[in-house]
Amino acid sequence: MVDYRNYTVWKKAHTLVLDIYKTTRSLPPEEKFNLISQMNRAALSIPTNIVEGCGRETQKEFLRFLHISSGSAFELEYLILVCKDLNFIDSGNSENLMRQITEIKKMLFSLIKKLKSEL
Repeated sequence: MVDYRNYTVWKKAHTLVLDIYKTTRSLPPEEKFNLISQMNRAALSIPTNIVEGCGRETQKEFLRFLHISSGSAFELEYLILVCKDLNFIDSGNSENLMRQITEIKKMLFSLIKKLKSEL
């Protein structure tokens, strides 16, 4: 068992969740059960899967959860693009969120690569 709080990628993903929640507060109320819900769930899935993977018994299981986390990062990236294209969020905010997601995706990729090499 590994302490998820030791992973920088988890810390960055947690910060992203907070930023996404701040962002979705400003989306139109009619998007409550669509984009808002989907964005919040995708954002939460990134650090949550890191945490769950850390609690698993094997590195192979941890890897599976890191892959799920990565998939959620890609999903969130697209949802931010949709929000930007619909003018629900401004370019500055979307660029900041995209930068965070790109960094998280790279970190997840590196961690996955490292753990695979240790198997």
